[in-house]
Amino acid sequence: MDFAPASEHPLDPFPHYERMRESAPVYHDEQSGSWHVFRYDDVQRVLSEHARFSSRMQGDDPSETGHLFASSLITTDPPRHRQLRSLVTQAFTPKAVDALAPRISELTDELLEGIASLGTADLIQALAYPLPVIVISELMGIPAADRDRFKQWSDVIVSQTRTGATTEDHQATNQEMTGYFLALIEQRRSRPGNDLISNLLAAEIDGQKLNVAELLGFCALLLVAGNETTTNLIGNAVLCFTEVPGTIERLVEEPSLLPQAIEEVLRFRSPVQSMYRVTVAHTTLGDMGIPAGAPVVAWIGSANRDERQFERPARFDIDRGQIRHLAFGHGIHFCLGAPLARLEARIALEATLTRLPGLTLAPGAQLERMDSTIVYGVKTLPVRWVAS
Repeated sequence: MDFAPASEHPLDPFPHYERMRESAPVYHDEQSGSWHVFRYDDVQRVLSEHARFSSRMQGDDPSETGHLFASSLITTDPPRHRQLRSLVTQAFTPKAVDALAPRISELTDELLEGIASLGTADLIQALAYPLPVIVISELMGIPAADRDRFKQWSDVIVSQTRTGATTEDHQATNQEMTGYFLALIEQRRSRPGNDLISNLLAAEIDGQKLNVAELLGFCALLLVAGNETTTNLIGNAVLCFTEVPGTIERLVEEPSLLPQAIEEVLRFRSPVQSMYRVTVAHTTLGDMGIPAGAPVVAWIGSANRDERQFERPARFDIDRGQIRHLAFGHGIHFCLGAPLARLEARIALEATLTRLPGLTLAPGAQLERMDSTIVYGVKTLPVRWVAS
């Protein structure tokens, strides 16, 4: 069987996922040596059984600062993972996140004010991209002048070598980011501020400060996770809402439905489509034996469309109710920033639907997916509305 994930029809990888769930739910790609997992129960197992499926990256020395993610939360197993996670948990508690709501509302209003009278815009460029970048930059104490570099780095990191950035791009971006964050860390060492990096510098685990690689891992993870996925959640939501007639009108009339509508967006067009793991020992998934040390790709985007878990999964339905999607992962690596992503999306979408009446996709809009099989979102989202 030919394994061609999402590259044939980037905007609609879901029929491909469906074929794989039916014919090869656990598939070995002999060319790359990796194993691909497509059904909900198997994906959930891979994401949650950390003792069997490790998050460590292969071939990386955690002491090296050259690879930004080598010592980050997403590539660390317990007990170190638990220690590292406890340090940043405080910044993302429901109370801490709720305290950001007034600033998120203020930023959203400023961004929409700039386009409301135009009647047409690229909603990614005008709102979905700048809002999360500004929020995470302010949390980390990043100067406003550096935000655009932030976004460029983030785009290169999530892009795939065969569809977007080259290996040289990745290496150059890694070096540039490493240099930038090392300078920022040194700056905060001598002049601490009221920001996340300063707080991490002051933090200790069992009397030990974080090492430089761990600090860099936090910076890189917060940069990418803090803006890329939320940008795509907002964009994917508008795409979903405009595709189903009557959805926007209903959400404007009943804004209390927005949180459950966002959960359905997370299921239907998950901003993160896949996660990587490595088997610790020989293990069995489905009826397939997987050797120790094998790379495993868990396809979240497929799990969230699994017919065994969801009724009519290919239908976008804001009345679906309780949804046990895996969009934010599962188990100990469940996304730390999920409350912030949900809050930003809710505030941004409620304001957008209210401030931009009659919102629709622009006629003839040519939608193009981001150059990545890991994340799902459109590069641009041309929309129009009744200008105020």
